[in-house]
This record gives sequence, structure tokens and C-alpha cells, in this order.
Amino acid sequence: MNGIEKITARIAEDGKAENDALLAEARSQAAEITAKYQAQAKAEAEEILDQGRKNAQERERHLDSMAQMECRKAVLAAKQDVIEEAFQLAHKKLLALPTDQYVDLLADLAVQASTTGKEKLIFSPSHRAQVGKAVVTAANKKLAEAVSPKLPEEVTESKAGAILDKVVAGASAILSGTAMLTLAEETRPMDGGFILSDGAVEVNCTFDTLIRLQRGALAGEVAKVLFD
Repeated sequence: MNGIEKITARIAEDGKAENDALLAEARSQAAEITAKYQAQAKAEAEEILDQGRKNAQERERHLDSMAQMECRKAVLAAKQDVIEEAFQLAHKKLLALPTDQYVDLLADLAVQASTTGKEKLIFSPSHRAQVGKAVVTAANKKLAEAVSPKLPEEVTESKAGAILDKVVAGASAILSGTAMLTLAEETRPMDGGFILSDGAVEVNCTFDTLIRLQRGALAGEVAKVLFD
């Protein structure tokens, strides 16, 4: 091998060595870059998975909370339905009272609602015909007794004494200006009870109104009876 060939060969060897070194360095850098991005990708993947698990847990808690809320709403609605049925049943039982008890109940209501003792009682057409006069008579009797002096029992035990007691009660009522309730010719649609009318002033004593007014006050007590 002459000198030129030796020089050429050496240059080639040096070039190959330098090239190998460059390739080795490039591979090393590539490996580092790959490892770096693989680590970053793995970290990001774990972060995404962790966030996904958190989101899934949060979603599960949210759905569980919604399910519990819907359950409470359903139970409350069911209880409200039962309470409503209880009030409707009470209304039906009032209408189903024996006639004498029904008359006495309405007479007591009229006495409590009356302020002058001279009002008119308005009934539904059917109840006016069935119990109207009896209610007015019973209510006037109760109003008269409330203002009448009490006679001794030994006086009222006899027939004459009983008549005297009624006379005294009637006279007392007239003098006090009470016990003059009358049955109105007018009728109105209503499902039990009556309306007490004194000209422009009316007191609604229908069962629908009385139950509605008491519903708020009694709902809690009814719920305790039904569900406790």
C-alpha cells in the first residue's frame, strides 16, 4: 500500500469512527428524548385516568344524591296523598252522620259562627229540604239557653215547669235580641254545612271550607297518627 492509499484509508477510518460516534450520540439523544416523552406520556395518562376516576366517583355521588332526593320526594308525595285521602274520608264521614247528630253538629256551628243571632242560614237545595228547619230550630234553642237564667230542677221537673223553662228561654232570647236565626229561601251548591248570611256579611261554614282552613293546622297531627 503506497502513501496515498494509506492516507486515504486512514481518512476513511477516521471518518467512519467519527460517523459512528455521531450515530451513537444521535441514538443516545434519541433514546433520551423517547424516554422523556414516554415518561411524560405515562404521567399524563395516569393523570387522565386519575381525573377520570375522580370524575366517575363524583358522578356516582351526584347520581346517588339525586336518587335519594327523588326517593324522599316520592315518599313525601305518597304521604301527602294519604293525608289528602284522610281529609276526604273525614268529609265523607261528616256527611254520613245520623240525621240527629248531623243536625246537632250544624246547630253548634251556627251558634259559634253567629254574632247577632239574627242571621240567615243558606243550605244546598237537598239539605235545606232535609235538615234546614231542624238546624235553625236547634241553633235558636241553643242560643236562647245560653242567655236564659237557669230555673231550679224542682221547677223544671214537672210538665208545667218544663213549659215555663221554654217560656223563660224564649223571653230571654227576645230581650237579648238573639235566637232569631232564620232559614234562607236562597240555596247554593255545597257539599255539607251551610253559609251564615247577615246581609253583606257571610260566614262560610261549608265542610269544604272548614276542612280546608283546618288542613294546615291539622296536617302535622294527621301525619303523626298515620305514620308514627
